[in-house]
Amino acid sequence: MQLTDAADIEALYREHGPALLLFAVAITGERSRAQDVIHQVFLKLIESGGAFGALDIKAYLFACVRNAALNEIKIRQRNVALDPQHAWFESANRDYAEELNLRRALAGLPDEQREVTVLHIWAELTFSQVADVLEISANTAASRYRYALAKLREAMCAKEDLCERP
Repeated sequence: MQLTDAADIEALYREHGPALLLFAVAITGERSRAQDVIHQVFLKLIESGGAFGALDIKAYLFACVRNAALNEIKIRQRNVALDPQHAWFESANRDYAEELNLRRALAGLPDEQREVTVLHIWAELTFSQVADVLEISANTAASRYRYALAKLREAMCAKEDLCERP
């Protein structure tokens, strides 16, 4: 896809920026590093004049952010835990305790499952788009998501003792 000017790229940033940031935070573990990654990706888009050859611009942006974030991690060669104060959930009647429990459960997932879950739920990508971003098959993305949900359900039920007993 050829983006004609900076206004087109700015529109993409406004539309996808929050979800891209959340995804980058899930990878880097730090909001400021994630913001740097997002800015690098969009700066490269502006400098190059667009996403050449990208059929699905949304999936292309997430793939670029993922690659940039992984490169950032390699450069720094360290992992940082997710910022516990970062707002993953927006609700008028937030249940902070449940939110914290879910964040902990998400942090406990294997990286591959957490990436798929964040991309599918918060970035609202289809499994096909997730597969493109992570360079895996759509079936693998769907199965990682299914395993992640099972682990999240188990973790949340164990924490709250809400699971039905046979």
